[in-house]
Amino acid sequence: MMQSVELTTTPSGPITIGPGAPLFLMAGPCVLESGEMAWEIAREMKAITARLGISYVFKASFDKANRTSLSSFRGPGVEKGLRVLGRLRDEVGVPVVSDIHEPAHAVLAANFLDILQIPAFLCRQTDLLVAAAKTGKVVNIKKGQFVSPWDMEHAVAKVRGAGGERILLTERGACFGYNNLVVDMRSLPVMRSFGCPVIFDATHSVQLPGGAGGSSSGQREFIPALARAAMAVGIDGLFIEVHPDPAKALCDGPNSLPLDDVEAFLKQLLAVRQAVAGVIDA
Repeated sequence: MMQSVELTTTPSGPITIGPGAPLFLMAGPCVLESGEMAWEIAREMKAITARLGISYVFKASFDKANRTSLSSFRGPGVEKGLRVLGRLRDEVGVPVVSDIHEPAHAVLAANFLDILQIPAFLCRQTDLLVAAAKTGKVVNIKKGQFVSPWDMEHAVAKVRGAGGERILLTERGACFGYNNLVVDMRSLPVMRSFGCPVIFDATHSVQLPGGAGGSSSGQREFIPALARAAMAVGIDGLFIEVHPDPAKALCDGPNSLPLDDVEAFLKQLLAVRQAVAGVIDA
């Protein structure tokens, strides 16, 4: 049975994620590049989602620990990055989510974040899942590119077994040959059957991992099509990476959505969501 997830102590007020609730959105740059840019994106996204009636959480990584190349930009690091995210949360008035990569990060991150995110490559890491669960925070588990949707039930069981009941699951595509991902839309209802709200990561799903040689590439032009399809199949929320100028982004620019395109994109998705309302959860 589907269980809604409640974010009760956010700076923007309580947020419900699940059937019957407003569309939930996690959006922001791939990685924290600068405080100025993070504030720009957070303020603009807060205004857009307020106009559209969408529940919003700002996302950005403080450390990209799985970059293709040793020389790739990783972000400001754990302590500095979390301080930036905590200050943004308080000053802009939006909840925040970021990735954790080691069990030791969980308690530290819980002091600043509203949602702890488990990266796709680490979705089977028991100690990391347990540490996140024990903080009492909402845990968003991204489905690994190498994991079947039905196997994600084991990740959910690990979090629940450690006392965590507020769990989100995020689909971000599956490995398909070399340097390519595909989205199996069957994964969305499969993962929803575990009783967790399901999020669709529309931007990482068009990533081409390692497709640019020393970095990943992507196919931004397919973001709207996949997002519309996921909305029609049935999701509780959306995850997108946005950037004022994706061509200059320090991480995941080829699969990031330009900030200027976000509002029109979200309006399309709300129209699809309205069209299928009452059918998916009937």
